[in-house]
Amino acid sequence: MDNSTQESFLRSENSVTYESPYPLYAMAISSNPSITSHGQRIAVGSFIEEYTNRVDILSFNPETLTIKAQPSLSLDHPYPPTKLMFQPNAHSSLRKSSSDLLATSGDYLRLWEVGENSVEPISLLNNSKSSEFCAPLTSFDWNEIEPKRIGTSSIDTTCTIWDIEKGVVETQLIAHDKEVYDIAWGEARVFASVSADGSVRIFDLRDKEHSTIIYESPQPDTPLLRLAWNKKDLSYMATIMMDSNKIVILDIRSPATPVAKLERHRASVNAIAWAPQSCRHICSAGDDTQTLLWELPTVAGPDGIDPMCMYSAGCEINQLQWSASQPDWIAIAFANKMQLLKV
Repeated sequence: MDNSTQESFLRSENSVTYESPYPLYAMAISSNPSITSHGQRIAVGSFIEEYTNRVDILSFNPETLTIKAQPSLSLDHPYPPTKLMFQPNAHSSLRKSSSDLLATSGDYLRLWEVGENSVEPISLLNNSKSSEFCAPLTSFDWNEIEPKRIGTSSIDTTCTIWDIEKGVVETQLIAHDKEVYDIAWGEARVFASVSADGSVRIFDLRDKEHSTIIYESPQPDTPLLRLAWNKKDLSYMATIMMDSNKIVILDIRSPATPVAKLERHRASVNAIAWAPQSCRHICSAGDDTQTLLWELPTVAGPDGIDPMCMYSAGCEINQLQWSASQPDWIAIAFANKMQLLKV
């Protein structure tokens, strides 16, 4: 299938667009499709270079292909949120049955209860023992196996593991030599992180004194910006470097050497996400306006791997999320738009 066919295939009735009053960056899709009568919940965060920012809760109806803002569920957020995430598991002692838990990162880690008609702040978590101020948080990940646990990454070189039910720090680790840009859980007590020092490291909470470096940038100190751990096959991770058009696929059983490099983007890659229902599919998006969907072969050919399909947004794409509860849909953010693509 040539690219023009692929683009028209993904552009027809298979995309839905929401236009925000603000530039958008952070996004999250609720993993619980049955909570609200309005449809699937999606949170989007503004990216305004000032203190006051917004998080809006939208509802997506896949039957009618409509996205609606819910003004009663809009909230003020200090600074642009660096990440948004709904609790991945439906059960929680913090949440009522008719609501969602939403976490946001920025100056602090914050938890919100999103009800049918209102959003209530639950907690503000500060990982600094010595100050009321906290080093800015670059990202976080919610543990799917033990959903009381959230790990945050920070520019102060640390990763902090929170017990959100007790509102306390479970542990704080100096994870890297430089700023930590992303964090991802694998197992209940195992997480990985990437940093401006150019390394991917794996940590086990049962042995906090040690970490395993499984990859380092080929150019020393080239920052690694994002990390995605394949939840369907924990042997595999993907990471992206700053100002690079490559997605690096790692097999933690054979560290140091990537098992594949996906190199068909024509500009910097900004976001990656594994398919929630398949261990061999991954999606990427970047400054070349392209969203590429890849199927990883069991053995990569000498000429590299071509994407199985592509979509052009016509504008630099800075974020993407793959819906766990609606795996046919991928969300991308560019400029002031959030777009859902059916795959």
